[in-house]
Amino acid sequence: MFNKKTVRDVAIGGQVILVRTDYNVPLDEGGVITDDLRIRASLPTINYLLEHGADKIILMSHLGRPEGARDPSMSMQPVAVRLQELLPDATIQFVDDVSGPEVEAAVAALPTGGILLLENLRFSPDEEKNSEDYANEIVSSTHANLFVQDGFGVIHRAHASTDAITKLLPSVAGLLLEKEVLNLASVVERPEHPLLVIIGGAKVEEKQPMIDVFLPLAKQIAVGGKIAADGYATDNPQVYVAEDFICDDTGAKLDIGPTSTEKIIEMVKNAKTIVWNGLLGKAEEEAYALSSRAVAEAIGRSEATTIIGGGDTAGFVENLVKEIPGLHYTLISTGGGASLDLLSGKPLPGLDTLEDR
Repeated sequence: MFNKKTVRDVAIGGQVILVRTDYNVPLDEGGVITDDLRIRASLPTINYLLEHGADKIILMSHLGRPEGARDPSMSMQPVAVRLQELLPDATIQFVDDVSGPEVEAAVAALPTGGILLLENLRFSPDEEKNSEDYANEIVSSTHANLFVQDGFGVIHRAHASTDAITKLLPSVAGLLLEKEVLNLASVVERPEHPLLVIIGGAKVEEKQPMIDVFLPLAKQIAVGGKIAADGYATDNPQVYVAEDFICDDTGAKLDIGPTSTEKIIEMVKNAKTIVWNGLLGKAEEEAYALSSRAVAEAIGRSEATTIIGGGDTAGFVENLVKEIPGLHYTLISTGGGASLDLLSGKPLPGLDTLEDR
């Protein structure tokens, strides 16, 4: 059960609503969005607010790592363009700041039911410093009277737009946040067995807590990626570590090999619940994406409950879905670090500070 209040538990009509989204989307060198999963994932909450009579909706997010300084290559403006394409009947405006007279004027000019997207929150160092003054400037300039946290991918961060702001406004969860938490929590609290966990990626220190959480729950845990290539070792027969690899000309192990891939696919076929976090090879290069592709296809054709961790794994699977019709996943998470921390049982400041039911 989700124990935080959501947009369904509060009055929406006539409210000016400030929504923290996660629009940290990938852009190509020309500033074109290459994967809009996180934008599309925010639409159910936005549509709910519109359908229930919100006066004005103010969206805020970060994009990239501008290190507290303005960087035009990380502007939110392309997101506003994509939002307008996805919501053609809505009035969507963009403002080149997060607070101050320009923002106040933009909010005042919005029609009833209008949507305003603020500029990149991380153009100020105060966002990552969790500054209450910064949060207060945003609230004062937007005249918001309700805060909705719907940026699942940032709830593991104690930032001004996830933590400090909840001290200033009534704060509830959006529909995406609720969906992500319910789906991810269910695989820890009440998975259908047998449960298979597939772990990849590069940093063992990030993945070990998740392995530890799932050891009492999972029938098998399969480890690939750079973690396996670097020699991850365990005496636990429940944990399978990739045993063969595809190497480049220098001998670097950049993908798990066909034997390991086939063994993991066989595990997929026998599982009722599958959690996958971390690519199995250097999948940004096609020659080393073979195992990730084969396993992703097997998972997508499985009848099991399938949870894809966010970050690179989610992006990889999203692209595969566009290429191969018929693949299905129960949840493609929008949050990499957030999903990992939730599954590992770590604190989630952006969730914990929301109002309890």
